[in-house]
Amino acid sequence: MLRICLVLIAALIALAPAHAQEGNLNTVLEAYRANIEKPSRTTITPVLEALVESQAPGVAVFLEKWREKELWQRKSDGRFFYVSKADGGKLMLTDIATGEEAGLADAAELDNLKPNSGVRGVIAAALVQFQLSDPDPERRLQALTALERDANQSHLSILRAAIESEQDPAIRTRKERLQRLLTIKFGFDQATRVAAIESFAGDPGVDARAALNPLLATSIQAFDAVPEGVNVARILTPGRDIEADAAYQLLVDAGKARPIVPLAERKQALVTNIRDGRVGGLPVAELVTQEARDRAYLALAADGSVPPLVTADERQEAVAGHVFAEVYAEPDAALTEAAEETLADINGTVGVYRFLDLALDGLSLASIYFLAAIGLAITFGVMGVINMAHGEFIMIGAYTGYVVQQFIPNYTASILVALPLAFAVAFLAGVALERLVIRHLAHRPLETLLATFGISIALQQIAKNIFGTQARPLTSPSWLDGAWVVNDVVSISYIRIAIFVLALVFLGLLLFILNRTRLGLEVRAVTQNPRMASSMGINPDRINMLTFGLGSGIAGIAGVAIGLFAKVTSELGSGYIVQSFMTVVVGGVGNIWGTLAGAGMIGSLQKLIEFFNPSNTLAAQTYMIIFIIIFIQFRPKGIIALKGRAAGD
Repeated sequence: MLRICLVLIAALIALAPAHAQEGNLNTVLEAYRANIEKPSRTTITPVLEALVESQAPGVAVFLEKWREKELWQRKSDGRFFYVSKADGGKLMLTDIATGEEAGLADAAELDNLKPNSGVRGVIAAALVQFQLSDPDPERRLQALTALERDANQSHLSILRAAIESEQDPAIRTRKERLQRLLTIKFGFDQATRVAAIESFAGDPGVDARAALNPLLATSIQAFDAVPEGVNVARILTPGRDIEADAAYQLLVDAGKARPIVPLAERKQALVTNIRDGRVGGLPVAELVTQEARDRAYLALAADGSVPPLVTADERQEAVAGHVFAEVYAEPDAALTEAAEETLADINGTVGVYRFLDLALDGLSLASIYFLAAIGLAITFGVMGVINMAHGEFIMIGAYTGYVVQQFIPNYTASILVALPLAFAVAFLAGVALERLVIRHLAHRPLETLLATFGISIALQQIAKNIFGTQARPLTSPSWLDGAWVVNDVVSISYIRIAIFVLALVFLGLLLFILNRTRLGLEVRAVTQNPRMASSMGINPDRINMLTFGLGSGIAGIAGVAIGLFAKVTSELGSGYIVQSFMTVVVGGVGNIWGTLAGAGMIGSLQKLIEFFNPSNTLAAQTYMIIFIIIFIQFRPKGIIALKGRAAGD
C-alpha cells in the first residue's frame, strides 16, 4: 500500500500541468488538520498527495520540519507554525507559508507535534522527490546519499524523473548509476534489469557487487524428482557435494522423512519407562553398553511406548530416493546468468586493480626504505663501516621535526623548515660520531659494530630523557590528509605519495652530487681505491667525514618523512635499521642504483608476503629474511655489484 501511494505521488508530480495555480500551504494544512494532529502510516497518505498537488513552494521545508519534530500547533485556533526561541522565555512564531514572523507565544499555548518513527519514515520517502530536485547541489547529494543507504521500489520512478532535469554532470552521473543499481533490484521488466546488470561489467565498485550478489544467493532444497520450473544452480550428489546426514536432515525439515531421535532423548525415554527395575524386558543393571540400551529402546518402540528409531538403511534409502539441488533465490534464470557473467568480469577487473594496489603499496614502502637506506649505502660503500646507530639518525630527524612544530604552528611551513634543519642536525651528529669514534676504529669492523651499537642504545636513552617515553606527534599538513582514491579497490595516501616524490628528489640530487660535482668525484675515487685517491691529492679522512655526515643527514630527512605517518619515539629508527641493511646488501654495497633496486625488491616482497598473510607482519619479515639469505647465496655482491678494484675488496 505504501509503495503504491508513493508511486502515485511521483506520478502526480510528473502529470501536474505547468500552468497550475500554486495552492496556499496553510490552506492545505487546515484542510487536513486532523490527519496532521494524529498521523498514522495510513492517514498520512492523503496529506502527502494534497501537499504535492498544491505545488506550494514551502512543501519541502514543511516535510523536513514535520519529520524532525519541529512543527508546532497553536491550541487556540489549530494553526501550524515553526518556532524559535525569543527573549523573556517566549517563542517566536513563523508562518509556514510565507516564512514571516507571526508574533510571540508562550510554550503553554502551543503543542509540539511529534510523529512516530513509522510516520517519519513515510515522510522521509516522500521528501526524497523534493530533495533530488532541490536547487542546492549539496542537498541533492545528501538525498542521493540517503537513497544509496536505504532505497525502496517507489524511489526508482522518482529518481528517473529527477535525472531528466539534472544539470550538474557529476550529480547526473551519480543519479544514473544509482538508477541502474535500483533497476537491478526493483525493475519490473526483465530486459531492462538484464541491461542494467550488464552495464556494470568490469566495474570494480563495491555497490555494483552488492547489488549483484543477492541475485546469486542460493539455498539447498530437496525434491522428489529432478526439479522443473525452478532456477537451479547445480544438482548436488549426497556424500560428495553434501553430507548424507545433512541431506537427510533436509528431508526431515521438509516433512519427507522421519526425524532421528537424539541420543539424549533416547536415554530419557529409557529412564521414563523403567518398571520394576526393568526397561523393555531387560534388567536396568544390564544397560551398561550402548548396544544393550539400543535393544531396550527397540523393544519399547515395538510396543509403541517410544518413537521408532530410524535405521541406517532407511536413511540411505530416503536420501537415494530424492534429488538435492542448490536453488537460486532469484527465480529468473536470465537474471542470474547475466549476474554470473557480469560478476566474473568484475572479479577479473578487481584482480587487476588489486595487483595494481599491491604494486603501489610496494612502491610506497620501497620509497621509505630507499630514504632510510641510502645514507647507510653511501657510508658503508665509501668507508666500509657497519653503522648500527644509523637508525638513531632517523630518530634524530623525526624529533627535530617535532621540535620545529612546537615553534611553528603552521604545519606546512614547519615541514618546509624541518626538512633542511633535520638534515643539518643529523649531519652534524654524523660528523661528530665520525670524528670522535669511527675514525679511531678504522679497518676494525667488529669494534666499529660494537661501538656504534652502544652509541645506538645511548642515543635512544638520551632521547627518552629529553622527550620521555610517550610517542610525540609530527603532524602532516592538511593537504596531505586523506588518500588518492582511484576506485573502490585502488587508493594510496597523500603522505605516501609525498614520500615517494621526496625519494625521487633525493635520488636526483644524489646522482647530481656524485656525478656532477667535485665532492662526488672524490667520493667515487675513495670508494674505488682509497690509496690511489690519496696519492692523487684527495684527503680520504675529509671525504670519510663528509660522506658520513651526508649519509647521516639524509637519514635525518628520512626521519621527518617517516614521522609523518609513524609514531615518533626513541625506538623509531630501530624499526628500520634491519630493512636498511637488507636493502643495502641486496642492492649492492656503495651503489645508488643498487640501493634503489634493493629497496624496490624488499618493499615489494614484504607487501606480497603480507598480502598472503595479512594478520602476521612478523612472519612476513621472517619469510623475507629467509628469502634474502637464499638470494645472497646466489648473488653475494647484490643486484648491482661494484666494478673495478673496489669489487675485489
